[in-house]
Amino acid sequence: MNEMTTVKQADVLRSDRPQPKPGVLDIAAYVPGKSKGSHGKTLHKLSSNETPLGTSPAAREAIETVARKLELYPDGAATELRAAIGDIYGLNPDRIICGAGSDEVLSMLAYGYLAPGDEAIYSEHGFLVYDIAIRAAGATPIIAPEKNLTTDVDAILARVSDKTKMVFIANPNNPTGTYLPFEEVRRLHENLPSHVLLVLDAAYGEYVRRNDYESGIELAATSENVFMTRTFSKIYGLANLRLGWGFGPAHVIDALNRIRGPFNISGVAIAAGIASVQDRDFVNRSVEHNDQWLPWVTAELEKLGLTVTPSVGNFVLVHFPDEDGKRAKDADAYLLERGCVLRMVGNYGLPNSIRMTIGSEESNRTVVAHLADFLGQA
Repeated sequence: MNEMTTVKQADVLRSDRPQPKPGVLDIAAYVPGKSKGSHGKTLHKLSSNETPLGTSPAAREAIETVARKLELYPDGAATELRAAIGDIYGLNPDRIICGAGSDEVLSMLAYGYLAPGDEAIYSEHGFLVYDIAIRAAGATPIIAPEKNLTTDVDAILARVSDKTKMVFIANPNNPTGTYLPFEEVRRLHENLPSHVLLVLDAAYGEYVRRNDYESGIELAATSENVFMTRTFSKIYGLANLRLGWGFGPAHVIDALNRIRGPFNISGVAIAAGIASVQDRDFVNRSVEHNDQWLPWVTAELEKLGLTVTPSVGNFVLVHFPDEDGKRAKDADAYLLERGCVLRMVGNYGLPNSIRMTIGSEESNRTVVAHLADFLGQA
């Protein structure tokens, strides 16, 4: 806990002021990836898993059109966006809900289905928003250890109790880049009690090129207790607009729509989302770029003697030697001085590792070259 947080908490706890409900001050605030390197250096920002291809030209045109009507409220139900998503994926739009990023959809699930006394499970190195959403709902997070930095189905099932109401699985997982084959996801679902909601977070699903992977659409379409979330922040390049969506049983959608804000996403985001999801050429180019540079970055870092967790996303988790001057924190400081911004993941329980987004060719080559210098291998 840093000094600023400590001062704020002490101030909040004064008896002469309103106080948050129990548990709120136990939540560790989410810290996003850094956005700035050293002043005067060319910035290579690879800390937030943003796409290096920018945004679909069709999305930019749609934004310009909506910009002429900013005085009007958007369609609160995001009807046209849900229809566009449904058309692309072959889904019933009535079973889709949209949010301000998949983060909001995940939080709505927690607020709608978790209460004090309940428990929700997520894996050891899972997305930090799960913990925040669970605690904010007043429930208790239960962390299941991973095996080889991969979600362990048996570890999750061993922690299911009569208090368990929800299980969060990021597939692929962030920040590890690992994934569960769909047979393992099915095994998890088959062994969960029917009243437990299984949430499959497929934020990076579009990048996966494995025959044994499935994002969760089929399971969410055919089950009463499975819900899938997706985002426009990654492959679609709309992180700035905050847009995500979820798909699941009609009864879950009904519950979420009762607590969803009346205009929770902007008209600009809706228009850009429609254009982006329909621009399949842009998506395909993004996948092809990742297919080219993910293995290149992995191989080049391994040539330097670094350990890289095999990834199916648009990022890699890099592990550094436990040696003075060569640890992750040292590499991070060295890269920052040279304008390369990556993501330390100590808050994910990985203090000697750095997550690197797959960036442009220039960014990828620059980071690898600086790490070679850092390790004395230039």
